[in-house]
Amino acid sequence: MKIHMIWAQDTNNAIGKNGALPWHFSEDLKNFKKLTTGHTIIMGRKTWDSLPIKPLPNRRNIVISSTNQEQVESYKSIEECIESLNEDKEVLDMYIIGGMSVYKFFYNHADILHITFINRSYPDTDTFFPISFRQIKSDFNLESKDDISDELSFTVWTRK
Repeated sequence: MKIHMIWAQDTNNAIGKNGALPWHFSEDLKNFKKLTTGHTIIMGRKTWDSLPIKPLPNRRNIVISSTNQEQVESYKSIEECIESLNEDKEVLDMYIIGGMSVYKFFYNHADILHITFINRSYPDTDTFFPISFRQIKSDFNLESKDDISDELSFTVWTRK
């Protein structure tokens, strides 16, 4: 089973503001959909709450939360979630989609990172990717970079 992490960040490593994305790029949303459709996605409760459509269609949605979540597969701990997924031989790829504490836990287990870099700084952001870019470059190799515009780049990183 391969563990992918996927997120977008601005020039200050910001990934959120008031429980939502501080930006809207249709290209990034389309890329997210293309990469995650048909796969298992794992998120924390706050990320689940922030989704405009629940569950995200054509994906196995899993929420990790200390409280049971109605209408979605949920686990009280990351360890319980991993144990369950390891027993499911149909899960080949899973995508970690947020938030900060879920990213922090899965980082050391991740095989592939899909990072959208936004070449801009957003004011008043309050949530940041919990791993420094220096650490990412130390642990992963840049496999591909696709400059979508002056503001947006899609990158793929594989663990060294």
